[in-house]
Amino acid sequence: MNILITGMSGLIGAAVRRQMAPRARLSALNRSAVEGVPTTRADLADLEAIRPAFDGQETVIHLAAKAGENYSWEELLQTNIVGTRNVLAAARDAGCKRVVFASSGATVAGWELEEPYKALVEGRYGEAPERWRLIRHDEAVRPRGVYGATKVWGEAFCRHVADSSPLSVLCVRIGYVNAEDRPVHPRHFAVWCSQRDIAAAIERCVDAPLGRQFDVLFANSRNQWGYRDLSHTEVVLGFVPQDAAEDHRGGRVKSGS
Repeated sequence: MNILITGMSGLIGAAVRRQMAPRARLSALNRSAVEGVPTTRADLADLEAIRPAFDGQETVIHLAAKAGENYSWEELLQTNIVGTRNVLAAARDAGCKRVVFASSGATVAGWELEEPYKALVEGRYGEAPERWRLIRHDEAVRPRGVYGATKVWGEAFCRHVADSSPLSVLCVRIGYVNAEDRPVHPRHFAVWCSQRDIAAAIERCVDAPLGRQFDVLFANSRNQWGYRDLSHTEVVLGFVPQDAAEDHRGGRVKSGS
């Protein structure tokens, strides 16, 4: 299988490379060279420059993005919006079969402004109920921040492309992945995703039947205090997280403690 990965030099890109390299011919679309991998070095906002990278590719894993709220509107616009449009257009025009789009849990992080989700992400577990309603993949989005809003736009554009072309597009709402590969902040215990789990989830997206033209799927680790519903991801992809946030706390935190 020929797979093109945008943003391979990033943290998640490196994890996906390790996961996919034994079974696929990988190439990269990146600003900088990726050692050991054929790389097209170009700006995602330049459609003409990136277009050749898509020739002969079966699947595109689109990871490249400006993530978080520390970027200007122009940076977010050019990379997350114009860049995503160009990646989808190039994949469609090149006859690729599938794009896996790295969306984000930021598309629904606005729920953290309300209880009980606010208590969960702040680590106030004693104030949380025994059970809480999980946020499903098909609920109305509630982005928190401009970055989250660009990912909402990305999902909408992916829906449009999937509806108007043969290209299959799966959007993965990725949890919090970090270099430490463990929770290091109270919020992480609700939204963390290990590098191993996100790489496995993306591999499952690559292997999903092409008859699934479009979908939105949450991906994070087994988080006792999480609020994002993984049941749809398990049904569609067979993805079951292998790692758990509480394993890094030195023992499970019991509800009500």
